[in-house]
Parts: sequence; C-alpha cells; structure tokens
Amino acid sequence: MKARDVVIAQSGGPTAVINSSLLGVVEACRSYPERFGHIYAAYHGIEGVLKEEFIDLAAQPKEELALLRTTPAAGAIGTCRYKIKPEQIEDMERIIEVFRAQEIGFFFYVGGNDSMDTASRVSELAQERGLDLVCVGVPKTIDNDLGDQEFALIDHTPGYGSTARYWAHMIQNLNEENRGSCPSDPVLVVQAMGRKIGFIPASARLADPQRQMPLQIYLPEVECTLEQLTENVNDELRRSGRVIVVVSEGFDVGDLGDRKDSFGHTQFSASEMSVAQSVVNHLNRHGLAVRGSARGQIPGTDQRDAIIYASTVDIEEAYSVGRQAVEIAITDGTGYMATIVRDPGSEYRVSYGMAELLDMANSERLFPREWIAPSGIDVTDEFLQYARPLIGESGPTIPLVGGLQRFARLKEIFVQKKCPKYVPSRYR
Repeated sequence: MKARDVVIAQSGGPTAVINSSLLGVVEACRSYPERFGHIYAAYHGIEGVLKEEFIDLAAQPKEELALLRTTPAAGAIGTCRYKIKPEQIEDMERIIEVFRAQEIGFFFYVGGNDSMDTASRVSELAQERGLDLVCVGVPKTIDNDLGDQEFALIDHTPGYGSTARYWAHMIQNLNEENRGSCPSDPVLVVQAMGRKIGFIPASARLADPQRQMPLQIYLPEVECTLEQLTENVNDELRRSGRVIVVVSEGFDVGDLGDRKDSFGHTQFSASEMSVAQSVVNHLNRHGLAVRGSARGQIPGTDQRDAIIYASTVDIEEAYSVGRQAVEIAITDGTGYMATIVRDPGSEYRVSYGMAELLDMANSERLFPREWIAPSGIDVTDEFLQYARPLIGESGPTIPLVGGLQRFARLKEIFVQKKCPKYVPSRYR
C-alpha cells in the first residue's frame, strides 16, 4: 500500500492547547511511514484548502515542531472563521478538486461543532466523487459545548481545561484586588466568554470551592434582568461589604451594537459596547448599598491563549486526542471524530474513543440544569467535581529566551499549486 499524503487544518477560535493536538497528529502520522506520506498544514484552516495554500511540515526544523506543545493560539498554521454552508456547493467542489490534485489521502480537521460539520460534508462528497479520502475530526473548543448532553460520547473538549484554570487563577487575583480596594471600589464586575453556554463563567467557582468569597456567577442559561442583578449585588454588599460579579458575555443587557462572524455568532469583543460595562453603568446609576463605585474588568482573548495559565492535563489530553485521530484514520476510516471519555471511578482517568462526525456536527451541549445552584447565581459541587480534575495540579514549563516566551515559528514553505486560482465564495 502506497503511503498517502496528509493535510491538517484548524478552524474557529484558538485555544491554549490547539497546537498540542496539531503536534499529536504530526507525530502519530510520522510513526506510520508506511501509511502516511508528506504532511501538510492548510494555512488558515479551510480557507487555506480553498486557496491551495499548504505549508510543508516536513520542511520544518524538529525543534520548532517540538515547541508546538507549549505554543498557544493559532499563530503556527493559522485558523479561520469560514463556515461553508450547504448552498456553497462551489466551495465544496473546490475542496475535492484541491485534494485530488495534491493527491491527499487524509484530512484531519481540528475544531468545534461547525468544523465537524464541514469535515463530515467533505467526507461524504469525497465518497460521492470517487476520491479516496479519509476525514477525521479532532475536537477543540474552550466553550466545552461540543458533544452530547449525557457526556457519554465526549466528556470534555481540549481547550476548556486551560480556560477553566485561567478563570480559577484570575478570580483568585481579583479577589485580592477587591479585598484591598473595597472601601472605594466594593463591586468588581468581570465578563467571561460564553455566548450561550455557561461552562466558562461557571469555572470561576473553582477559585473558591468552599464559597468563602462574595462571588456571584451569572450564567447565560439563567434568565436574569439588570434589576434582579442589582438587587443581588446590594444584598451581598449589605452582608459582606463587597462582591465580585462574574457575568457571561451573553447576559442580556439590550443592544450592544453587536457584530457577527461568518458562523453567525456574536463577536462580543468586537462589538460597540461590552456587557460588563453595561452592568457597571447600571449599578453606578442605580446606586450601591455601600459607599463607593462598581468597576469592570473584561479579559479578552487571553482567556483562550494565555499558555502560562494552561492546564498540563489539557496539554497532554490535547496531544493524545490528536494521536487518537490518526489511529482512527488507520483502523476505522473516514467520518469520525476522536473523543475523550472519562473512566468510571473516583480517580480521574480518561480513555480515547471516537464518535461519528454526523453526531458531532453542529451539536451544542448545554450547561446541565442540575449543576446550577438553587440561587441561580452559583454552581453546584457536582460541577466542581466534574471540572476540578481538568485544571490539573501545576502549570506548564514554558521555554524562555531573554525572559520572553519562546514559541514555535514555522517557516512558510508552501507546496506548488496545481489548481487554477480560486476566490472563496464568501469573499466575493
């Protein structure tokens, strides 16, 4: 059997550990030289496939590839927010044309639910067009919303554990700020990523499992008005004299002048107004139960790309699920996504499995209602038992040069194009 060439691509919002999955795929493919030939990376995800821009990973120095394990975000090979909708038939045909021309036999797509939808449709169309192409998904999303509501197909997604650890440490730091500054700034409002799903804001509770902080968490799954939030805040101020408010970016504060990406998702960090600032403004206009003012903090993309806060558990699992995708490609073929499944028992262990791409495509797991505290502004101990192992015990060791982090820097060595120039349909 002739070894067949490989393309790896990434899509959607990056994570702190996305490149660890990339490395897992690369190293696993290299361990089967009789099955996998040349390994390429599509530059900026599926857009790179459409434009036939493939980076030659075989031409990269080994030390640069090794650095992918602790290189965050998607600067190494790029990502994209390009959703191919069913009516974009020309784009789909172009993907098949490029893969056929470049003699690609394997396609690994790292991403979330929309990416799994694209991978599934590429797999189906390749079969229809007689192209021998194996498509396998590699899960990634900080929102942890990929999968089934029972957590049976996939327990959690790589990226979430690191974002949860970021929030656990962030809240610890902010609590120190709030404790010291409360005579003048008794309320600190912090905005967390999570448009519709509450796994990220919920992770703030990991900073204080004994519930000793005056901490309120507003999940997008719980309907709450600004007036109700204000009452809750003032109740806590009367008890404790201070309060930290973690509010989801999806909290309803009215019109934000929001912008949407090509997936149709609101880009809160690119909108004209922030949720946190709207809450701060409302609290200060309404008046607090103690002297002083409310202040706001809006962590941005560092929630998903601050490698110094990454979970070592997350880094290792991201790598292993990348390797699992390669095993699936060899043994099971096309149309699957690699998964992480939690083993039974009190001690945290995982196994690596697979699920059909069709089951993952456009799936949206919600934050379980039973993990929301009766107060509506906290989470239960059951959530803490689920999330605590994901953040690990210690932080990663990041290579430093001159006191600065040393990240992978891949050379942009592109393969020769064989297809006519093409402009992706959404660009036109």
